[in-house]
Amino acid sequence: MSNVDRREVTEAINAADDALYHLKNARQCLNSAGNWGLLDLFGGNMITGILKHGKMANAEREIEQARYSLQKFSKELRDVQGFSSIHINDFLSFADFFFDGFVADVLVQSKISNAKKQCDDAIRRVQELRIQLEAML
Repeated sequence: MSNVDRREVTEAINAADDALYHLKNARQCLNSAGNWGLLDLFGGNMITGILKHGKMANAEREIEQARYSLQKFSKELRDVQGFSSIHINDFLSFADFFFDGFVADVLVQSKISNAKKQCDDAIRRVQELRIQLEAML
């Protein structure tokens, strides 16, 4: 492997690490929002509602950071020979619909649960790609 190839693989691994960092943070924020949402759903008060919405805002920020990091990871993967045909745009779909005007607490819980599943899937897929990249070094 040439130095240029090694550098491209290393850059892709670093981009994967950044994406994983934000995806894992998003997952933690979603867990917290979900917990506060359940409390709010089953007899919470104004304070639990405020805390839930704060956690949702944190999750939304991390999801946007994860989206940016995944885009960078996708760009870096294109520079690595053998990975140019891999598309990770479908990793990003959860950020498109999350928090689009929630009407009911049950809907909030459903969207949080769905986003957590998609976040877990994205984490798993990025980790798999990262393992493949590491094996190249």
